[in-house]
Amino acid sequence: MPRTTVINEIALGRSHARRLRDIYRSAGWPCQDSVEVELLAAGLLERRTEPSGHDKVRLTDTGITFLAQAFHTNRQARSAHEALVDQVAQQMLRDGRIVWTDLSIRARLPAQPDEKTRWKICMPDVFSIRNTTVAGYLEPVVHEIKVSRADLLGDLKSQDKRDSYLDAGGQCWYVLGCDRKGKPIAEADEIPVACGVMLWQGDRLEVARNAPKRAVADLPFALWMVLVKSTPLRASADLGTVGPDQSMLIERDPHTPLAPLP
Repeated sequence: MPRTTVINEIALGRSHARRLRDIYRSAGWPCQDSVEVELLAAGLLERRTEPSGHDKVRLTDTGITFLAQAFHTNRQARSAHEALVDQVAQQMLRDGRIVWTDLSIRARLPAQPDEKTRWKICMPDVFSIRNTTVAGYLEPVVHEIKVSRADLLGDLKSQDKRDSYLDAGGQCWYVLGCDRKGKPIAEADEIPVACGVMLWQGDRLEVARNAPKRAVADLPFALWMVLVKSTPLRASADLGTVGPDQSMLIERDPHTPLAPLP
């Protein structure tokens, strides 16, 4: 959804699109608040009096068009986000890491010694660990993907959300997509120094600022349980057989001689 759309000199944004969606799904009872007044004035809603004498609101043809455009824009944003999540996950697989997406992790938030322990559920876009049997070498990493500047700025306002990422991973990276002009949605210095920054440039990831690394002796038991209940991405399925480490596994004609080793 565009940040602002002006209709009849009235600026309409996400809150208006959400209200139109709610009214479209409901029986049309009016809320009689400022959002509804603006939608009525913009011609996206109309009032109707029922035979019972009660007033209701319904979407006009213009309102239906506005809502359809909002849905289309949201789908495009989700597709861009999912595509960048996939790119980051594949890069982690190429690096030999074990990778999960769509995890829901219970993280401990920082607290003073005399304060009650606080917890927060965080859902990192990409979570990965090294492929090792030594707990101290796991090096858990969180990658949070952002393709919308508004979404990024909203995320950065939440210190608890960022602290939950840092608790879940020894490193936390923000991976920033580009706007419609091909420019990154933010500069590296806009991201807190506790997190690293990667930029998606063309068809590759570039490190704009390294993430500080925190030693993690072992993963918390609750996190282990989350991981064992989830399915990691399969390198063979996601990367195909084009990588150098996969070429020897390709089924071949037995009569074709093996290529000489380099």
